[in-house]
Amino acid sequence: MASKSLASCIFCKIIKGEIPSFKLIETDLSYSFLDVGPIAIGHSMVIPKYHAAKMHELPDEYLADALPIAKKIALAQGAENYNILQNNGALAHQVVQHVHFHVIPKPNEEEGLIVGWPAKEVPKEELQKVYEELKGKLIGKRSIREF
Repeated sequence: MASKSLASCIFCKIIKGEIPSFKLIETDLSYSFLDVGPIAIGHSMVIPKYHAAKMHELPDEYLADALPIAKKIALAQGAENYNILQNNGALAHQVVQHVHFHVIPKPNEEEGLIVGWPAKEVPKEELQKVYEELKGKLIGKRSIREF
């Protein structure tokens, strides 16, 4: 199992114990804790113990470990409604450049994640073109990691 950290990364420092946290679950591959700036009570984070800025840079075994932890935390929160949020890149609202998953309870309209969804109407022909391009890349000879 590979391991990678960055000395200046706040999440890597939390994993190493250099910054205190309210640890919830820790495995060989993941670390989870309460968010200290929550948008709802119980808002938690799950972070892989491998420093990668974006999800596509993270080895699959870390991804496979993180989501079951997020599920356990969501169940422990007891919220009927919740969000699992993971952003990649500054334009996508990623603030800390270390892959992380937010587990955010949504107890009511005012608390938790508030999202707008500006859906677009796309002509079927354009969707078909995008579908064929993506499908070709997914079943092509190149690995997904090459993109």
